[in-house]
Amino acid sequence: MLSKINYNIKQALHQLGRNKAMGFASICAITAMMLILGLFFVITVNVNLFAEMVKTDFEQIEVFLEDDCSKAEIQDLKDTMRTQDGVTDVKFRSKKDAMKILKKRWGESGYLLDSLDENPLPNSLLITVDSLDKAKVISDYAATIDGVEDVKYYRETVDKLTKVTDFLQLTALVIMGFLIVVSIIVVSNTIKLTVFARAKEISIMSYIGATNWFIRGPFLVEGMIIGFISSLIAALITYLAYSRIVNLIGLQVLTIISSPLVPAGYLAGNLICIFLAIGISIGACGSIVSMRKFLRT
Repeated sequence: MLSKINYNIKQALHQLGRNKAMGFASICAITAMMLILGLFFVITVNVNLFAEMVKTDFEQIEVFLEDDCSKAEIQDLKDTMRTQDGVTDVKFRSKKDAMKILKKRWGESGYLLDSLDENPLPNSLLITVDSLDKAKVISDYAATIDGVEDVKYYRETVDKLTKVTDFLQLTALVIMGFLIVVSIIVVSNTIKLTVFARAKEISIMSYIGATNWFIRGPFLVEGMIIGFISSLIAALITYLAYSRIVNLIGLQVLTIISSPLVPAGYLAGNLICIFLAIGISIGACGSIVSMRKFLRT
């Protein structure tokens, strides 16, 4: 077994040495493909993280109360909402607190609100739910209770965000699939040159009884080596570039959109595993495709 593996590796390295130019071109081409794959992978992972954090923020329903609601009625409403399935917390927000929050959001222009004769904002209840699936049912129920003036729930925003996330994921998968097919063709064409050069040798080996997998072995290993090298180079470049980006804008992104970027260290391990799996698979598939004309199983 070990002798066969050693034979395949030696033959594969010898074949790569004989076709250095095409081997280098294949590595460059596949590395470029893998870098594009890495770009979409990084974008998809961070978009998913952002979407999950935003969904968590939107797992809250604001129930606006009528102005004539007494303290006892407000307490009854709080107790009623706490009994609903999926409700994890209910907090009261006075119109005074609501005005403070609005002034803070307006920033330097907040002083303009001081000119109002009276506070137009209503008292409200902030209801936190444990999942988005239950939020719709709870918001519909809250709207039917006496003393409730309106219910604010970001269902449309969440739905749009989900659609955008799903679209980005589907687009990334389609592009990744296309690039993988192109990479397989590139590897296949590279190995075909070696196959053509050894066509007579392959025919003789087949004639004297060598199995198809014995003949195919060195070419399969050659493709896997090309994929392996390309994957490592692409993973390293992607990691270094992403680390640089995280160091430069990580804090700013956290401040602006309240969502951190995926840590480069965490991404590195997953990136290398995925790239190696894809790169080696591309190389193996390209080798198999290139040999189909010469070997029929």
